Amino acid sequence: MKKSMVVYWSQTGNTEAMAKAIGEGLKSTCEDSCVKTVSEVSASDLKDLEGFALGCPAMGDEVLEETEFEPFIEEVEQFVGGKKIVIFGSYGWGDGQWMRDWEERCNGAGVTFATDYVIVNETPDADGDAACQELGKALV
Repeated sequence: MKKSMVVYWSQTGNTEAMAKAIGEGLKSTCEDSCVKTVSEVSASDLKDLEGFALGCPAMGDEVLEETEFEPFIEEVEQFVGGKKIVIFGSYGWGDGQWMRDWEERCNGAGVTFATDYVIVNETPDADGDAACQELGKALV
């Protein structure tokens, strides 16, 4: 893969920790990767990439963050068909419905998933960290 990027939104730092672990997984197989918050990039930054990772925690009633991340995803959906991506996030309540909804939404946009999504409850433990690193490796 020419270049990969991990783009995430995090409120408490849990999804940020996941993003960094995914970035570590990418580094082990791909020199040119970067981890950025959604405020540091625009959707157009992803257009020429073959694949990328997107991360967001469950918010409110198990939805994506609505102020910054949701508008970003709406833009990405316009060109994501055929891209190889992974999605990830953390939660503190519920059962992961936000991730299942997001996966279904991505399928509707024509996404090719590199592997299954990863979710963790609260802060990633050693198993969660390892799963995130494997997610990064699967992206490449």
